[in-house]
Amino acid sequence: MNFLRRHWYNVGLFVAILSIVYLIFAWGDMGVLQRLLFMNFIALLIHQFEEYGWPGGEPAIMNIALQSSPTPRTYPLNQNSAMITNVLAAYLFYLIPVFFPNVIWLALPPMIFGIAQFVVHGIVTAKKLGQFYNPGLAAVILGHVPLGIYYIYYIHSNGIVTGWDWLFAIVYLGFFLGVIMNKMTYSWLADKNSPYAFADEEMKKFNVQEKLERLKK
Repeated sequence: MNFLRRHWYNVGLFVAILSIVYLIFAWGDMGVLQRLLFMNFIALLIHQFEEYGWPGGEPAIMNIALQSSPTPRTYPLNQNSAMITNVLAAYLFYLIPVFFPNVIWLALPPMIFGIAQFVVHGIVTAKKLGQFYNPGLAAVILGHVPLGIYYIYYIHSNGIVTGWDWLFAIVYLGFFLGVIMNKMTYSWLADKNSPYAFADEEMKKFNVQEKLERLKK
């Protein structure tokens, strides 16, 4: 389990590669909605690797740039909470709709969330670091945003989304963001004395502290 806590995003990149290979061979057997949802899941895996693997730096961005934590290696984000949120919660959130592509209210939330990631990376984090690019932004711009926009266009142009779908999708997304992403990650699993501290290597990626120091000058 310790290996997975430390390397879940590297494992995720391997899963992404396998998923791309599978998508190529199964393309003709999938409908448009299922293809889009599966590609969005792959974009998630690449997004996560970009944040934590290469160039990495998300632990420092979250705990230093965005949170100003007194114990940035363990609080509020730590290896355990990052793994549970990004693997257990996010995989289910993005992957379940792939198997039920016609349940629109279930598929809309990860698409909306992917588009909304631009606000987090392209505006909030960019402002904090004093530069536009930050880990995760490339996957958002090249993956989540175009996939999400085309998905919404497709379901509307083909008349397969209803007002009820949008209502249930917004409620479901609100639950995921409020309870899973926020409460679970930054409250239930947060611990200043957590034994699951980020490794020094993870904290030093993307030179977050150096970027913040330059902004103070």
